[in-house]
Amino acid sequence: MSAFARVSVAVGACLILAACQTPATYHPRDPQSGTGYTDEQLAANRYRVTFTGNSSTRREVVENYLLLRAAEVTLKAGYHWFIFDTRDTQAQTTYRSDFVGWPGWRGYGRYWHSWSGWGVGAGTDITTRPITSYEAFAEIVLLNQPEAMREPRAIKAEDVLEHIGPMARTPQP
Repeated sequence: MSAFARVSVAVGACLILAACQTPATYHPRDPQSGTGYTDEQLAANRYRVTFTGNSSTRREVVENYLLLRAAEVTLKAGYHWFIFDTRDTQAQTTYRSDFVGWPGWRGYGRYWHSWSGWGVGAGTDITTRPITSYEAFAEIVLLNQPEAMREPRAIKAEDVLEHIGPMARTPQP
C-alpha cells in the first residue's frame, strides 16, 4: 500500500470516528474534551455554574444539565431553593467543508470565504456545513425558606433533581 493510500485510510478512519461522536455526558468538565460542568463559589450564597456540550449535544440538553448542576450545588451548600441571577447560552459555530473534484482525492478543510486561488475551480463539488456546540452559564443565588417564599422565581432544587436528574446521561465506567 502506498504512503498516500495509508494516509487516506487514516484520514477516513478519523472522519468516521468524528461523525460517530456521541452527546456530552453529565460529568465534571474534562480538560481533554472540554465538555462537562463547572461551578465556582462567588459569595456565601452565590455560585457561577456552567455546562459545555459538544457538537452532538442539543441546546436543550446543555441547558437542562446547567439547571441540574445548579440544583446539585444548592443542595450541597445546605440550601433547598435557588434563583438564576443571570443566565445565558452561547453557541459556537464552525464550518466544515468537504470537496470533491481533484483527481483521486477527497479533501476536507475549514470554511474559506472563497476557495478560488486554492486550486479549486470548475468541476469541484464543495459542501460546507455548520458545526455548532453550546455552552450554558449562570450565576445562581441560594435562598433560605423565608426568602424563597417571597421570591416567585425560586426553584426548589429537589424538584429539579426529580424531574431532570433521571434523564442525565452519565459516563459509563
